[in-house]
Amino acid sequence: MDQDTLPSHWEGSTVGELYELAYGKGLVKKFRKEDGPYPVYGSNGVVGYHDSYVTEGPVVIVGRKGAAGEVHFSPGNCWPIDTTYFVKPKKAVDEKFTYYLLKSLRLKQFETSTAIPGLNRADAHRLRIGVPPLQEQKDIVAKIETLFSELDKGIESLKTARQQLKAYRQAVLKHAFEGKLTEQWRQQNPDKLESPEQLLDRIQQEREQRYQQQLEEWKSAVKVWEENGKEGKKPSKPKALKEISVLDGEVLSSLPESPPSWMWGRLGLMTCGVEYGTSAKSSGEGDVPVVRMGNLQSGIIDWSDLVFTSDKEEIEKYSLKAGDVLFNRTNSPELVGKTAIYKGEREALFAGYLIRVNHISSIVDGRYLNYFLNSLIAKGYGNTVKTDGVNQSNINGEKLQGYPFPFCSLGEQVVVVDALDEKVSAIDRMSDEVSLQLDKAVALRQSILKKAFSGQLVRFS
Repeated sequence: MDQDTLPSHWEGSTVGELYELAYGKGLVKKFRKEDGPYPVYGSNGVVGYHDSYVTEGPVVIVGRKGAAGEVHFSPGNCWPIDTTYFVKPKKAVDEKFTYYLLKSLRLKQFETSTAIPGLNRADAHRLRIGVPPLQEQKDIVAKIETLFSELDKGIESLKTARQQLKAYRQAVLKHAFEGKLTEQWRQQNPDKLESPEQLLDRIQQEREQRYQQQLEEWKSAVKVWEENGKEGKKPSKPKALKEISVLDGEVLSSLPESPPSWMWGRLGLMTCGVEYGTSAKSSGEGDVPVVRMGNLQSGIIDWSDLVFTSDKEEIEKYSLKAGDVLFNRTNSPELVGKTAIYKGEREALFAGYLIRVNHISSIVDGRYLNYFLNSLIAKGYGNTVKTDGVNQSNINGEKLQGYPFPFCSLGEQVVVVDALDEKVSAIDRMSDEVSLQLDKAVALRQSILKKAFSGQLVRFS
């Protein structure tokens, strides 16, 4: 802080001259009396309660380890644990003023780069600050809280709008896979519709044809391998086609009613077999990027934070093809089942925690599949079959092939995708605007604090 720009009646000081950041006191969770009246503060805020306290309130608590630099305000007596500092004023100062002052200093910038982020209080103590008279401190606090109250109302409205957009997005997807977005198309194109029986027969024929094609490709590959003196690994024979069972009555009863020309079947009908990605080691350098679970974002691939490989066999085996749909099989419960479609943006292969569906493009458009797997219908079914571990869930390839799927003609799928692209793009644009406004609100909050502690928010008379 530039002391020369402060009002002349303010006192120039440092955090260390005005306050002591005192160490909190350890209190293991099993020894806490949770029915006690005193909040126990960790770096992230209240973590429990106890029947005694360390410091009297009101008091300001600062995160020391973990959420280093986070600032909290306790109006009453409390117990700050040993991952925190609690602030002890050395002079008469308004506690709420202290709270907002320390928040304005962005103490998180001083966290040390260790496995567990920590705040060095010596760094905080050296920070230059300005201190107005006590009554002006109170006036500043009142002004901040008035402005923050108005700002919070706007933020709450934006968050509500964001939730409404999420709900609307899912409603659009639901309508799409109930056939409601293409009702008019079906009326105008009755000659392009099939009965469910015809649709199933065609799907099974094309699946069998695809399998026979794979067998022929394998035979050709073996012949080349033999002609080359059987150098390297022998090409793997395609696994025999797996019979796909029909959906049972319980699952069918949970699904939306579909148009007469549609058919609910299992996802496995669109593929000769799903595939797990490479388990080879990758690094920050190499020839080809490896798409991992973190690169699957909102149905598309995020090409930042990549790792690479130069393993030629792995690149040949797991290279992505335009239109491939990837499914995240292992992660935290809320993230398992994320998908993305590869659009051929750049050469890439996919990692072992992902599944490539290997859908047959004459049966299913990959974009249609990608949209469906992000719908509440698919996610709801996934929640019933996923395996939950201590910290993560899993949906393996067999369970993925068992997902219910709304089959319709390829022509209608394209119309569905076109309609979804238009509607979802509009929703995403609105969501991006809401996110932008929320970011601006965060910046405005910091701007208010900056003005407050440079003497620009309250006019002194």
